[in-house]
Amino acid sequence: MSDERAKKNIMEYETVALDDVNDALVILDQTKLPGKAELVSLHTGEEIWEAIYLLKVRGAPAIGVAAAFGIYLLAKRIQTQDYDVFYHEFCKQKEYLNSARPTAVNLSWALNRMERICTENSRLPVTEIKKKLKEEAVALKEEDIQVCKAIGEYGLTLVKPGDGILTHCNAGQLATCRYGTATAPIYLGQERGYHFRVFADETRPLLQGARLTAYELYASGVDVTLICDNMSGAVMRNGWINAVFVGCDRVAANGDVANKIGTSVVAAVAQRYHVPVYVCAPTSTIDLHTATGADIMIEQRPTHEVTDMWYEKPMAPEGVKVYNPAFDVTDHDLIAGIVTEYGIARAPYTESLREIFVKNNKIF
Repeated sequence: MSDERAKKNIMEYETVALDDVNDALVILDQTKLPGKAELVSLHTGEEIWEAIYLLKVRGAPAIGVAAAFGIYLLAKRIQTQDYDVFYHEFCKQKEYLNSARPTAVNLSWALNRMERICTENSRLPVTEIKKKLKEEAVALKEEDIQVCKAIGEYGLTLVKPGDGILTHCNAGQLATCRYGTATAPIYLGQERGYHFRVFADETRPLLQGARLTAYELYASGVDVTLICDNMSGAVMRNGWINAVFVGCDRVAANGDVANKIGTSVVAAVAQRYHVPVYVCAPTSTIDLHTATGADIMIEQRPTHEVTDMWYEKPMAPEGVKVYNPAFDVTDHDLIAGIVTEYGIARAPYTESLREIFVKNNKIF
């Protein structure tokens, strides 16, 4: 990386981009942050799958956009003008990408949306279907930016200037195409002189709060303090936190949410200290076909993320059993509101979430 490139602010990078000329999905490799800002070009289905699985691209919205660009590029390479042959191969590639991460509903949501472009235009020549797939993927990215900004506007109504905000994991710009979800109110508040005091949980075992959230907020000039996960109770007890904003990877119909492991602990502690917890969730992460959090498949991650990943030598006894779920489920009764691009849903969520879909003609 050149000296000029090295000086570039992290907020100037695109998290996910399409390089159509070179048939590549370009991502900012988040496993290298904060030490190195490296753009990676992905060409094959295997490279795209691996990037999603290994969290090189991560965050529900960013995963969805990456999947849309990825399936378009894979479809672009299918050499046939026979629709049935094309569609069969498209579905094969779609299912392969969808297997990368089971908990984040945006992955399947984006891929299903791209598949509908194929089925709704089955009478068109395959070359035209490919053009429409590109248009849909580009539109999906632009929508993500507008959705995040809308979430930020609604979220901003829940806090006041000078408030202390705690967030867990990374639901920031690095997890989306711009603004983030849980950080969108923070960034809009920063622009408008709200002077929030933000506390970012470290977020073990992959440290997305330390490596990503603290990094991007600090680069943006936000007053951010990094804390270890087990310090959230202390800062709430001190009266430093007025609200908790978190993102999520899937919302069940009853308002239970799956988010990065440790979120449920933050929510339980927040209830003890009477701090409201708000989940910032694009409607693309709301799954009305999943009744409760108990029905959400929770991804299990490799043991080395706990035992050796951040250490020069293993920090746990060799052979010890390790339980490493990527997410936990926060019960709906711990959540004060779910902030969407169409407004804030309140309990009972079985009614308010469905009402948002019906009122805005969303597919569910």
